[in-house]
Formats: sequence, structure tokens, C-alpha cells
Amino acid sequence: MKRFLLISWLAVSLLKPDLAAFSAGPVRAKDLNDNPAEPYGGEPLCPPGVYPLARSSQQAANCLALGPAQVLTDMAKIGLTIPPRSLPATKPDPALVTAPIHYAKVSIDRKEAAPLFATLDEAVTATSPSSFISAGRIRWVSYIDRQDVNGGHYLKLPSGAWIRASPGSYSYFQGLVFSQTPRNGFGWILGPDTPVMSVPGYNSPKTGRVLQRYNLVQVYAIEKVDQANWAMIGVNEWVEDRLIGRVTPNPRPPAGVDRDRWIEVNLEEQSIAVYDHNQLVYASLVSSGIEPFYTRPGLFHVYKKKELETMSGAFEADRSDYYYLEDVPWTMYFDEARALHGAYWHNFFGYPTSHGCVNLAPGDAHWIFNWAQNGEWVYVWDPSGQTPTDPKYYGAGGA
Repeated sequence: MKRFLLISWLAVSLLKPDLAAFSAGPVRAKDLNDNPAEPYGGEPLCPPGVYPLARSSQQAANCLALGPAQVLTDMAKIGLTIPPRSLPATKPDPALVTAPIHYAKVSIDRKEAAPLFATLDEAVTATSPSSFISAGRIRWVSYIDRQDVNGGHYLKLPSGAWIRASPGSYSYFQGLVFSQTPRNGFGWILGPDTPVMSVPGYNSPKTGRVLQRYNLVQVYAIEKVDQANWAMIGVNEWVEDRLIGRVTPNPRPPAGVDRDRWIEVNLEEQSIAVYDHNQLVYASLVSSGIEPFYTRPGLFHVYKKKELETMSGAFEADRSDYYYLEDVPWTMYFDEARALHGAYWHNFFGYPTSHGCVNLAPGDAHWIFNWAQNGEWVYVWDPSGQTPTDPKYYGAGGA
């Protein structure tokens, strides 16, 4: 493309050297018989580049911003430049990912209670349990010591009890720290092997580029084709919008927010944005409440912060959905039992998963916990309008 533009420009320069010099006055030429030619009274095209919209600008006063110049100027209006402008952002400190404790998943069948033992020997022989963790779908414990015996993992809990469980790892995904609010939207790819199309539409030609989960993309425009929204992520590059957890920066405080600091949770996009002094300072993905355990839309305050918090509960009558989660890190309560907090037991950020809380990757929860103060505004909304707002749908909430 650059070679084509260069050749075109050279051709114009050779054929009309006076035009290439951008003369503001009329240009006269002579034909082969020395007869005066018709005077040229127009303006030449601007060379390929980005030009101000105002015609009074000195830069664009003597040429017409049409052709390639017009295309580049139109692209610049939506934030797309060649080469693309980087987001004014950096990765957070990777040390924020490290949780202050070790975690393990209770590996016994979810329909059975998990026994706890007073000593390691009793845990290995499975004799004389001292207590139990109730049967449930999700059960994780924190531990302070680990002993491997006969191929089994035996863990000592902070209480002193021993349990057989499987030490686990958690997501190292982190969002972005911003030095200023970007001019355009951005987001993270949610699924694996996401194809990039040359134009919007399911049957469009593919570019050959394939994106993976958590790849970062900038979003310059949204266009509806085939009853679906498509996001423009580059020149002749489009991805279906549902495959992106998107953030659209909006540094204007939501209605009711009386400070220049707030946290915005977007339930449709499953994203979070943090604003300080009316500037975007942090953004990432979340996992909010899954139907029917929605995260309630509204305007709230952070009313309690806890570095570690054990969470448990059940919502079904038969308690089949019971969960037990020890030492949930960096918890910020904002709506009854609903909280922003780190989630070490899954890696589904960008998709609804919780019982109403706003789950964050541990590194994201740590950053926001350090930034947030008690009383911080939390604005939860769903641009699609699909999340119920009627109070009858909401209990106290949970993890």
C-alpha cells in the first residue's frame, strides 16, 4: 500500500511539478504551439496523511484532504492511525498476583462431606475425623503445610486440622493501568481460536489472523451485520463483538456520583473500569452473577474491605449448590453480601459465573483493593437492559 501511494505521488509530481509544490496561486502552462493554456485555479490533493478538519488550519489551507488523505483523516477520527497508536497503558506490577496464602481444592466427591482430622496420621489412615466440610459443588481450603504420603496430598489448615485435597493454582491474568483515558475502546478476546474477518459478517473472507483468549485488542467502531455486532480492531480487521470483553471509556461520572472517583462494572461486557480524577486508571475483565443469581444493577458504596474472607452458602433448597471458599483475597463489600473480590477457584473472567459477587482475577482484585477506600462509589449497570432491576429478584447475594 505504501509503495502504491509513493508511485502515485511521484507520478503526480512528474506530470505537474507546480502542483507538487502546492502553489496557492493560479498556475499557467504552455502547449507545444506556445499558446496559453487554460489557467488552473484549483487546489492540489494533499499528500497521504492526516489533516485537521478545520479548513482554516494553516496545515491544510493549500491542498484538498481527499483520496488517501481523506481516508487516513477519517480513520484518525475513530482513533485508528498507521501504525496503530498504542494504548496509554502498562501492565500492573506482577507481584500483585501473588496471594498471601496457598489454596487447595477438596477432591472428594461433591455429594460427600469432606472429613477433617486432628493429626496427619489420622488423615492418612482416614480414621476418627474430627469434623467435616459439608458436601457441595465448590469447596476450597487454604493451608499452611503440605505432606505427600503414598501419592496423596495432605494439607494442614490454619485451624490445625488436616485434610486430603489437591493443591491448586489460580489465574495470572491482569488488566491494564492507564496513564490517561484512551481515545477509543478496547477489550480482551474471550474465546480460543477467534478468527479475524476482513469485513464484518460470518461469511466474510478471513484475514488468516487468529486471536487467543486474553489477547488485547483496540476497538475503533461497531457495525451490525448478520444480526450481530462486529468490532473493528484494525484496518480491514473485524471480530464479532460478543467475543470481546470490551471497555468503552467514559470519564464522565454516572448520575448520582458526586466525586471524581468511581468503579464501573459493565454486566453486558463483563468488564470493570476504575476512574480517578475523571480519568480511566484501571480496566479488566470480571465474572458477575449468573442467572438467576444476578449482580444487582445500581449505585452503591464500598462499605467494608477485608484482605481475607471465608465465604460459604447455598441457594438451592437441597443445598446442591453449596460452596465453601476459605480466605477469599481482597474483598470489597458494596451491596449486602455482594462484593468485589479475587477468585482463585476459576478462570472464567469475561463470563458470568458467580452467585452475585463480582469476581476478579487475584491480581486485579489486589490492585483495586489498594486503590479503593471505604465509601468508594460502585456503579453497576447493564447497557443491554437484560439484567432485572426489580428488587424481588435479589437476596443478599454470594460469592
